[in-house]
Amino acid sequence: MEVLKTRTIMTKSDQGNRWFGIDYHMNLYKGCPFGCIYCDSRCEAYHIDNFDKVKIKENALDILEEELKSKKLKGVVSFGTLSDPYNPLEEKLELTRKALELIAKYGFGVSIDTKSDLILRDIDLLKEIASRNSVIIKISITTYDDELARKIEPNVISSTRRFEVLETLRQNDIYAGVLMTPVLPFLTDTEENILNMISKSKQADAKFIYTKMGMTLKTNQRDYYYNALDILYPGLKEDYQAVYGNKHICNSLQFRHLMELFLKRCSEAHLLTDMDAIIEEYKKEIPQNEQMSLF
Repeated sequence: MEVLKTRTIMTKSDQGNRWFGIDYHMNLYKGCPFGCIYCDSRCEAYHIDNFDKVKIKENALDILEEELKSKKLKGVVSFGTLSDPYNPLEEKLELTRKALELIAKYGFGVSIDTKSDLILRDIDLLKEIASRNSVIIKISITTYDDELARKIEPNVISSTRRFEVLETLRQNDIYAGVLMTPVLPFLTDTEENILNMISKSKQADAKFIYTKMGMTLKTNQRDYYYNALDILYPGLKEDYQAVYGNKHICNSLQFRHLMELFLKRCSEAHLLTDMDAIIEEYKKEIPQNEQMSLF
């Protein structure tokens, strides 16, 4: 297992709190073994060599504790923006769990993106954190179809299992929903997929579904994705090239129709879709006496 030297673990969000109300980014692991063919973290801008191999950061928890002590704003710390915090190594190393213990100790909030059911191990800590600050969990699901998911996310638990994870989180009063990103043109941008995603999210008592109804294709990410398409769906790469060329943002060709359908059905199901509304709702859940002491 490769160990990387680092000087910092938490970095201030450069998006001004716009992305799910995150104040600080944190990645305890570098790289991810889940093998999602579309992963945008493969982009060369993130400088992650051998992306499929997970690396850890030297003295990460000691550095994190010092940084938590030094921050005046006890804001929301994100896990999983570049690599899933519940990769298979986590079961043994427990870096994510120990980091959550520190976040609970120092009164910060947390935002987690994951495709893993290992998050259920940490329900006790998520509930503890939520008693004093904000918690939002985003279960990443691209398709309701388990067979399709096995192709495009080969090392991930089934979509069915991910909906079960979401339901368990909600049964424990943890604010959670679905991150339906990306939406893959020609593969997951169908009415059938969108409507089933909404239906299954509602059944799992999701608070929200967030999507941009498209995907990114940047540098290394594009090469990896196209190579995967050549194996899984021969000829589909050429359709992408004809439609999108070298564009980085690749929205579904049915963007307007699917987005209108998505927003209408989510509204009927009382599922939030707007980023600002999601942020406002999950941050309201801080107990009022704690909210006053934090701000």
